[in-house]
Amino acid sequence: MKIAFIGHKRIPSREGGIEIVVDELATRMVDRGHQVIAYNRSGHNVAGSEFDGVANGHGKRFSYHGVNVVSVPTIEGKGLAALSSSFFATLQAIKAGPDVIHYHAEGPCVMLRLAHWAGVRTVATIHGLDWQRAKWGKFASTYLKFGERTAAKCADEIIVLSESMRQYFQEKYGRSTHFIPNGIEYGEPVSAQEITEKYGLHKNDYVLFLGRIVPEKGVHYLIEAFSKLNTNKKLVIAGGASDSNEYYQHIQQMANQDSRVILTGFIQGQALKELYSNAYIYVLPSDLEGMPLSLLEAMSYGNCCLTSDIPECAEVVEGHAATFQHGSVESLRKKLQELLENDDLVQRYKANAADYIVGKYNWDDVTDQTLNLYGGE
Repeated sequence: MKIAFIGHKRIPSREGGIEIVVDELATRMVDRGHQVIAYNRSGHNVAGSEFDGVANGHGKRFSYHGVNVVSVPTIEGKGLAALSSSFFATLQAIKAGPDVIHYHAEGPCVMLRLAHWAGVRTVATIHGLDWQRAKWGKFASTYLKFGERTAAKCADEIIVLSESMRQYFQEKYGRSTHFIPNGIEYGEPVSAQEITEKYGLHKNDYVLFLGRIVPEKGVHYLIEAFSKLNTNKKLVIAGGASDSNEYYQHIQQMANQDSRVILTGFIQGQALKELYSNAYIYVLPSDLEGMPLSLLEAMSYGNCCLTSDIPECAEVVEGHAATFQHGSVESLRKKLQELLENDDLVQRYKANAADYIVGKYNWDDVTDQTLNLYGGE
């Protein structure tokens, strides 16, 4: 088959979970003999200009593990990058004549209507209810809702990442969807070297949050709860701002009030592996998620995880991680205190985390199910 991917920022890149999903699916589909085109945004990496690389630049074309990557024109600006890049990507994709265009996220799905009118088979993955995210203003939220409605009305198939999302589409639109979660592979633990040299971190001496620093991730809850703990462990907040500079500045101000809090900025490569490998606890205090890949990654490295009790997290961990009442700083503080004071409990969570999560979520299975929706296998 000839398959096009639209909606991610860039591959190869770790700018967000969608980029990881597209990377994993596209490269596996190529390995199975399919022809894949991924339409990258041009412009700057949301993690910072220092991470701009080969995946950027209007008009650039290159091959990545057999995936044909094409950068399309992108208008920089909050809410405009996804709109403009998905528009130009859709025009190019229609011209290329694929068997299927796979859209990712609600915003890019606005342009799915053009592919539908052109008679191209379309599949949409709704990674979360993006219009609920605090970083978007009224216009952007309205646009995202329009993308959601467009997918519900026009997409040949819709993929969702949680049972609660499947129920949402059924109740709101009377639309049947397919629950196909993300996948994960075993992490390969490594010793602390780079993070020791750069941040003074050692095995089991820090609590870790790793993800985008945006309001719905609940980082402010975590810093406030941690500030009330009597512990010598550090709190590491790793991630970039992603269109939420005001919130990131607020987090910086909170972090400056506690010398135990370390803000690393965007992390990738060896330092990322070391952070996952050597954390005492991984915490995800989100108010809103689609399917958190960082949680899957943390568990794949054998971490004891503490998450908010929102369905999108609770469905993932199923009792194999600790949870707290979402939005409650006091509940988060109590759970953190319990884990910090009970090493046996932490070790029990760690012992089973990797086998559980890798057994439950498999990228090859995800690829099989996705190709079945395309009509290719």
